[in-house]
Amino acid sequence: MSTTTNDTARDAEVAELLVGAVDLHCHSGPAAMPRLLDHHEALLDAAEAKFTALLYKDHFYLGTAHAMMLEKLFPELGVKLFSGIALNNANGGINPHAVDHAVKLGAKIVWMPTLSAANHLELVATVGKNFPKPAKKMLDAIPLRATDANGEVTDDTKQVLDLIAEADVILAGGHLDAAEMIKVFAEAKRRGVQKMLVNHPTYMIGCTDDDIRELVSLGAHIEHSICMWVEGKSKKFTPEELIHLIEVAGVDRTCLCSDLGLLGSPRPVEGYRQIVRILLDQQVSKTDIRKLISGNSARLLNLESVRTH
Repeated sequence: MSTTTNDTARDAEVAELLVGAVDLHCHSGPAAMPRLLDHHEALLDAAEAKFTALLYKDHFYLGTAHAMMLEKLFPELGVKLFSGIALNNANGGINPHAVDHAVKLGAKIVWMPTLSAANHLELVATVGKNFPKPAKKMLDAIPLRATDANGEVTDDTKQVLDLIAEADVILAGGHLDAAEMIKVFAEAKRRGVQKMLVNHPTYMIGCTDDDIRELVSLGAHIEHSICMWVEGKSKKFTPEELIHLIEVAGVDRTCLCSDLGLLGSPRPVEGYRQIVRILLDQQVSKTDIRKLISGNSARLLNLESVRTH
């Protein structure tokens, strides 16, 4: 076959694999951070590619109401829309009242502190991590930890974990460092949390392979950010490193989610197209690719099935 024919066949293969995809980490706007697209545009892109679900993440606000209204306004698109709350300063930190409201409204995920996490702030200050900044200067963040001076999980964090367990929603590690996250997830398991997600363990978090294995042993899924493998300003890692990380956690415990919407990188759905091409080039089976971009994330949202056409 000619190169053009091969490319056309590969495009069709990728498009077929994207049907039913579930993105748990879509950074669309409106947002204080500059974004490439808004929630409506992200929905339209996902619908065109026949995604099953999209979950909007903002570091500063609960996006559940936006998701509910957009899904109601565009039911014919067939994409389920969700959001959740990040426990940063703007939401009162590790704030049980904010979590209680969020899950009662229908939030599907609660992220531990991200931009306000002490670990995040220390890395930005000392290592100079080039992390995106808000369009306008905001108040300086107050560093947040889920553990106290003795390294014990705080009472507020425990109450948040109880609320997450009762609502049966996802606990995400946010930007806590690996050691702190392991303590929180171990406590979460003791308190009955069933769904745990580690965000980009090799960026900001500092997870070793053994840390990943320990988090998986606690029941966590490991989420890798597509943005760090596809073309764009956030690219950091090689395809071989991704294959290794998938092997460390296991296909059944790995979710590939976009973490896209930032300027200088592809739109989320295009990111998925690129990562599927990478996986195919690395000889990952279609069955495993569907688990990585669809099935595992769908189960975390209690979606019993994904779209197949």
